[in-house]
Amino acid sequence: MQILIAEINRMRKKLNETIGELERQGYQKAKTEYIYRVGLAKELLINRDKGLPVTLNNDVSKGNEVIAKYKFDRDAAESKYDATLEKLRAIKIELGIVERQIEATRRGE
Repeated sequence: MQILIAEINRMRKKLNETIGELERQGYQKAKTEYIYRVGLAKELLINRDKGLPVTLNNDVSKGNEVIAKYKFDRDAAESKYDATLEKLRAIKIELGIVERQIEATRRGE
């Protein structure tokens, strides 16, 4: 029983750490999305002023090396956020399992 209680305390600590990590990843995700969108909007305007046809502007703008890097950073931040969210869900499941083991032990099962 003591082992299970120690495990539940360890997992709660891990859960709280992961929540903080998720918050940081969420901020980073939003920040990279902002940088990408603002950069893309500026590039679209620049290309429009240069007379680039509207049908090509979006693809050409996204092909700009700087804009492509912004998109890469955005996608990487989104992947990190999603991975952290999945980690949080897994910890919650593990925590539930240990809690059920403690309940079963208390009932004498």
